[in-house]
This record gives sequence, structure tokens and C-alpha cells, in this order.
Amino acid sequence: MLELNGITKSYGVKRVLDDVSFRVASGRLTGFVGGNGAGKTTTMRIVLGVLGRDSGEVTLDGAPVTAADRRLFGYMPEERGLYPKMRVLEHIVYLARLHGFDKAEATARAEALLVELGLGERLRDNVETLSLGNQQRAQIAAALVHDPQVLILDEPFSGLDPLAVDVVAGVLQARAAQGAAVLFSSHQLDVVERLCDDLVIIADGTIRAAGTRDALRAEHAQHRYELISGGDLGWLRDEPGVDVLSFDGGYALFDVDGDAAAQRVLQRAVSSGDVASFSPQQPSLAQIFKEVIQ
Repeated sequence: MLELNGITKSYGVKRVLDDVSFRVASGRLTGFVGGNGAGKTTTMRIVLGVLGRDSGEVTLDGAPVTAADRRLFGYMPEERGLYPKMRVLEHIVYLARLHGFDKAEATARAEALLVELGLGERLRDNVETLSLGNQQRAQIAAALVHDPQVLILDEPFSGLDPLAVDVVAGVLQARAAQGAAVLFSSHQLDVVERLCDDLVIIADGTIRAAGTRDALRAEHAQHRYELISGGDLGWLRDEPGVDVLSFDGGYALFDVDGDAAAQRVLQRAVSSGDVASFSPQQPSLAQIFKEVIQ
């Protein structure tokens, strides 16, 4: 498990990280979300040792992270950093060799990974001839080729079409299933919501929410319900403590001002007609994000 405890960082009088603490568990995908300038990239660079911190500690399995530990990390920066004139396979083999693999194993690893990422037909193309989306896949391969135990990805889905997003998501899920701790940032909240096991939300350099996806949904759930009935639900508009958001005959989506109002609505619906469904509606990640950064 990778853990950050009380990380602070300032540039002059401006504090860009303030007591940042969260965990990235092994075998799980942790989504790291926040607006531009929230502190995501700074946090990642401190974890990697690229940037110093003013205070706090980064630990791996309870011990301070060392340079040797970081050699087992994989990192994909938001800015592409591949050599444009190199061939794709040659480039990933070269990076694997830097991690200590001999030529045969480096080649086997690089080729298998590139095929897994959908670049099997582009192995001998120069990096600069690839589309931006395919360059992104190659950049991910560069971060993964040495089978890191900690994987840190800054906007890995940027520039990818929906099919490519699914391919990359599958690759990351497979690495987590093999035991890697995966931390990834993204502005695509729908992708984060679908993919992550755990979630960290940062704004203005402070952690505003952190926990499992389901726990955060439950914590931030409002009193919102969906009701489907065989009877007409028009009476809901006049019910005290009820705010109808969507209505169509026997269907209604509405907010209530408490559990008592919800129970009152259910009792009246049962007495008025057949109730097919009455269920609370959990908030989306986008709704949670808006709530906690305000």
C-alpha cells in the first residue's frame, strides 16, 4: 500500500498542498480528481521523488519510500515524453532494457504489451507517425513494461476515443488484479466513476473527500427517490416536503426533506395503486465532486 501522510508544499507564500493524506491500496484502482491547479500533478511528482515536499511522508507498506522502491514504480506524465524518431517497439524495448531486462525478455515484454494495448500493427512505425491517441497508448506501455508494483498515471485517457478508453481501462484493471497499486488522475469523471475502486477528490491543495466509491456515494446521497407506480402520481406535486424533479404519469423522480416524508410518499403510493419500484437514487461522481469542492 502506498500512503501519503500530511504532505505540504509551498512556492514562496503560496501553499499548493496542505496536509494531503490518502492511501492507494494494492490491487485497487484509485481515481484522483480535481480541477486544473488543484494539486494533482504536484502530489504525483512528490510521490515519485521528482519534487521535494516541505513536510509529511510518503510510505510504501509502512516504510518510507526509497530510491530503490521508486525503481519499481511506473509513471505516465500528462505531457508525452517519447522519442519521436524511434520506432514504437524499439522504444519500449529500450525502456525495458533500462529496467534491467535482457534483450530477448525486453522484446517479448514490449511486444506483448503493445499488442495488448492495440498497437500490434504499429510496432515498426516511428512514434511521430502515430495519432495522438496511439501515442498515448505507447506512453502507457512505457509506464507498464517493467511490471511496476505502483503505477501512477496523469490523465491516461486524454485523447482516447471510447474504444481506446475501454482497451486501456481493461489493461489497468488487469494490472490491479495482479496486485499493483494504481493511482490515476482524469478529468473524465464518467470514466473514473466506471473504473475506480477508490476515489480521492482534491481542491485548492486540500483533500476534500477520500474513500471507496460506494462509501462516498452513500455518504453524499441526498434524499432522492425514484417511484414507478401503476397509478397516476400527480398528487406528488402537492405533497408537503416533496420536490418533484421529473414526472410522467406513473413515473416520478423527486427529492424529499427527510426520511419521514419518504415514508409518507411510499404509504400513499401503495394506497393509491400498484407500486412497481421505490428506490433511493445515489449521486453520480460529478454530483459528489460539485458538492465537496464548493
